[in-house]
Amino acid sequence: MNAFRHLLSPLTIKSMTLANRVVMPPMGTNLGNADGTVSDENLAYLKRRAQGRPGLIITEIAGVHPDGLVSPHELAAYDDRFLPGLGRMARAAHEAGCKIALQVHHSGRESLYLLGKGRAVAPSAIPSIVFKGAPREMTKAQIEDVIVDFGRAAARAKSAGFDAVEIHCAHGYLLTQFLSALSNQRSDEYGGQTLRERSRFVLDVIREIRRQVGADYPVSIRISAEEFIKGGYSADDMQSIAPDFVQAGVDIIHASFGTHGSPGGITQAPAEFAPGFNAWLARKMKDVVSVPVIAVGRFTDPAAAEESLDRGDADLIAFGRQFLADPDFLVKAQEGRTEDIRLCIACNQGCIEREILGEGNIRCSINPETGQETLYPREKTSRPKNVWIVGAGPAGLTAAAEANRLGHRVTLFEKKNILGGQIRYAQIPPHKEIYGQWIDWLIGQVRKTGVAIKSETEVDEALLKEGKPDVVILATGGEKLVPPIPGIDGAKVCDAWQILDGRIAPGENIVIIGGALIGMETADFLTERGKTVTILEMLKRSPVLKITSHGYMLHKRLRDRACKLLFGARVTAIDEAGVTFSAEGQTSVISPVDQVVVAAGMKPSNALETVCTKLGIAFKTVGDASSPRRIIEATDEGARAAWEL
Repeated sequence: MNAFRHLLSPLTIKSMTLANRVVMPPMGTNLGNADGTVSDENLAYLKRRAQGRPGLIITEIAGVHPDGLVSPHELAAYDDRFLPGLGRMARAAHEAGCKIALQVHHSGRESLYLLGKGRAVAPSAIPSIVFKGAPREMTKAQIEDVIVDFGRAAARAKSAGFDAVEIHCAHGYLLTQFLSALSNQRSDEYGGQTLRERSRFVLDVIREIRRQVGADYPVSIRISAEEFIKGGYSADDMQSIAPDFVQAGVDIIHASFGTHGSPGGITQAPAEFAPGFNAWLARKMKDVVSVPVIAVGRFTDPAAAEESLDRGDADLIAFGRQFLADPDFLVKAQEGRTEDIRLCIACNQGCIEREILGEGNIRCSINPETGQETLYPREKTSRPKNVWIVGAGPAGLTAAAEANRLGHRVTLFEKKNILGGQIRYAQIPPHKEIYGQWIDWLIGQVRKTGVAIKSETEVDEALLKEGKPDVVILATGGEKLVPPIPGIDGAKVCDAWQILDGRIAPGENIVIIGGALIGMETADFLTERGKTVTILEMLKRSPVLKITSHGYMLHKRLRDRACKLLFGARVTAIDEAGVTFSAEGQTSVISPVDQVVVAAGMKPSNALETVCTKLGIAFKTVGDASSPRRIIEATDEGARAAWEL
């Protein structure tokens, strides 16, 4: 208890007393029903987080108006018909001993869904920086209606049993659009040259909510304390109006950051950003207001949160993605089991990229339960099987952990003398150390549960005949692709893996063949060491998308270090003269070149499928052995293979 004296202390805010200072902030899940009602999946997800005993859960966004939704699946609070589902959410949190707030929201122009229907509205008819489409400028009557809509949604939150309501005034949505000079060019009383003049809409929303919920009901406001975009407002600007929010009726300031159009590395906070990197913004708000302030920004470790509270940065700490990676992290910390906490690796694959890329509901690349709570098996099997798992990368280790948890007899085989698979290379480039920390944690958990691990053991037909497993999970990974290029076997040619693990020393003037993630991260590794690097990628566009946080940061670093990225470039020869390639019908030569690094990707390594078929042994192929992809596919397929035994 003493180790987390501040974090575990209670806090009373008007009618609400929190058991501790841990907040689960809003995170979009895409789990709602298509009509905006609460689904069973929503409830299962929320209940699982509530079991982790945070002081306060703030729900994902709930729309206050049909023309303010990000998507049809967004939860809604604009009509009484949504009250039953909202009430179920409130009760679910209370049954677990948590307090819960509903976050009320209007997207304004930042809804691709509404822009496509011509229904998006905003302070001014200025196109979205991200989605490009132009909204309709709100009339004075529409503004007044939306203000009332916010108040009615807050009243519904109170009626449904929520302990508080939070106003979404962050990340470029409608209320931020009124604050920002980049999106608000109105000439009436809801516009103006100064931030204080443009804050009128926000203040009117706060006052209306306070009028409808009464004096003692807690009201929070989540703000982007700084826009982090050229021409946007600063934290110093926000300091000038934050006290006005409190005077209008706000009881909590939730200090987030960024807006639509801010660099992806800022708003999505990948591993390049240190845990708690944004606490300084909370401190700036705390310096000018007397109400509690919530700090948010890649908090994962309860010890780091305790230090932030002890410094006086904030009064509460929001752990967002950490609740996805390990909903029990606070319980483990309270019980003195901090070594068992699965720390978020800030990869954003399941929680942010899936939404950006339209891949589905919320997930977590290192916790297969997240977003699949209604599918996740919890009871041990009544028919334990002798399960062999071949390969100790992310897919194999996850399969081993899950199969063992469900009561099967598990043996894990790895042909190398070190476990971890491709993560052992992925952890080497800049800012990727946390991947190695995660795989070490996973290996430790697998060992702790008593799984039999046989390293430096290659599974072949003879071993399978002798061992007679009931089921084999093939997590044998991938093999390096070697493109058929004249000179590819030359003395100055190596592959990315040899560079990363130090088997071959880097040259000075280097060409990398392949601009996908392996090639880009190897270039990151090399340019950090001052090497001159050119990447040749045969695709016409980068396979590493800039809209993802890691992709954005990679492209930025390589650009800043003068790394050349040439797309639509097919290498035709490697010789003493240099590297010859064709692009757009022209042939060019890069010279001088003292090293060529092949990073052309991988292909599945699944030869044991044929052996298992021959021996009549049931098998499942997972991860890169099925098709080389990301961590999230590997862990998901490893887990599902175990669940389906």
